[in-house]
Amino acid sequence: MIKLIATDIDGTILIPEGEFTEGVKKCVRDLCDKGVKIVLVTGRMHSSAKLVAQELDLATPLVSYQGGLVKEGENVLYERYLTTEQAERIIDWAKSEKVHINLYNDDILYSEKDDYEIQRYCSIQHVGREIKPFSEIKKDKVNKVLAIDYSNTERISRYEKELPKIFPELYIIKSTPCFLEFSNKEASKYCAVKHLQKYWGISDDETLCIGDQNNDIELLKAGGIKVAMGNATDELKKYADFITDTVYNDGFVKAVNQYLK
Repeated sequence: MIKLIATDIDGTILIPEGEFTEGVKKCVRDLCDKGVKIVLVTGRMHSSAKLVAQELDLATPLVSYQGGLVKEGENVLYERYLTTEQAERIIDWAKSEKVHINLYNDDILYSEKDDYEIQRYCSIQHVGREIKPFSEIKKDKVNKVLAIDYSNTERISRYEKELPKIFPELYIIKSTPCFLEFSNKEASKYCAVKHLQKYWGISDDETLCIGDQNNDIELLKAGGIKVAMGNATDELKKYADFITDTVYNDGFVKAVNQYLK
């Protein structure tokens, strides 16, 4: 019997236009009524993920920053940060490559410039930002650093392959074709879901994990039932037990119906 569904947000239950289908909303309500725990597991910052949880009326813990932060209300269940030194090295690298980065410290989003990348990002995520030189930020609780390139996705793919050799101590993953994320080695969706399984006493076989991007590989590894969306990357589909329909065609709902009959 499935007791826990750990799901990605964007491209999995939320369509690119930033909306939920009626099918997904009804499915989530029905699952909650049956006592199934639904946990949002996302690379988004906590404040952004919280808005999504509120729209779905979910009260379960939220996994944000790829697994770097797990909060139940105001109670922190799990957290892993980048060190100040690690953050500084990433900043230096970004400047040398002339690539835009977002820096998240204690769930506040910082950017050095109010440029196109940060404006577009904040508009889609519905979050605010502070424009400030990174040298003026304390960097004592860096949740993650996000590199963005909306115009050259091949550069992001190249960085994903090259940078683990330069920063072997970090968890580096492409979360969309335009986003590359830097975080603590233990700030992964796998680590966060495993923590919640232990917290609730839920086994792998009682856990369904579902996602669509490469950063969801670690998510799928955490579950006994591994589901990839129809719109998932080819790499993620290799790890799936079941490939459902696309996000536009209620793939999440169809996966739930497949395993909760």
